[in-house]
Amino acid sequence: MPIKAENLCRYYTAGGTVIRALDGVSLDIQDGEYVTICGASGSGKSTLMNILGCLDVPTSGSYYLDGESVPELDDNSLSRIRGSKIGFVFQSFNLIPTLTALENVELPLMYRGIPRKQRREAALEALEQVGLQNRSSHRPCEMSGGQQQRTAIARAIAARPSMILADEPCGNLDSRSGRVICEILEALHLCGKTIVMITHDENAAKRAERLIRIADGRIAAS
Repeated sequence: MPIKAENLCRYYTAGGTVIRALDGVSLDIQDGEYVTICGASGSGKSTLMNILGCLDVPTSGSYYLDGESVPELDDNSLSRIRGSKIGFVFQSFNLIPTLTALENVELPLMYRGIPRKQRREAALEALEQVGLQNRSSHRPCEMSGGQQQRTAIARAIAARPSMILADEPCGNLDSRSGRVICEILEALHLCGKTIVMITHDENAAKRAERLIRIADGRIAAS
């Protein structure tokens, strides 16, 4: 799913001071590309991800996602895009502790009104893709951090989105588990998914096809 952003700015006001979280960011990501956006804490990379994922809108600038002008869309349209075209993976997993892995993966599909049999099949298929078919009945407390993140990836891909946005997906993991997560993202990329990963981890960042560096709200290198 192609991304085209031109001169994106996102400003906040705090205590009478204007904070330039993004200050004129322009980038193009091609359909099926695997890109990492790397930068230190406070560089603007998470703000950029929120805009790319239609969780926030820019103060100014243009952003086209799959040919649609995102800043011009209403809340219902933004929600539709998030639900059907984008799969999100976060550092903190965001799993519901009282639900099994299978139920966590199924939940977004249930909210979309997908029939029970169909969503169960999709959830089982997604868990198999991340190697957790034998852990479907386990709750988060019964899984390692790496297994929880793999469950979160299964949840992100169950609806078969075109793009995966991963925000520091290895941030809470040991190095071995982090490598497994990177390998899963690489496999999804080989299946045709557009992958955008936000990270400060240089080793993870270098595994992508292209590395974009961001500093002080601006693209420093791409």
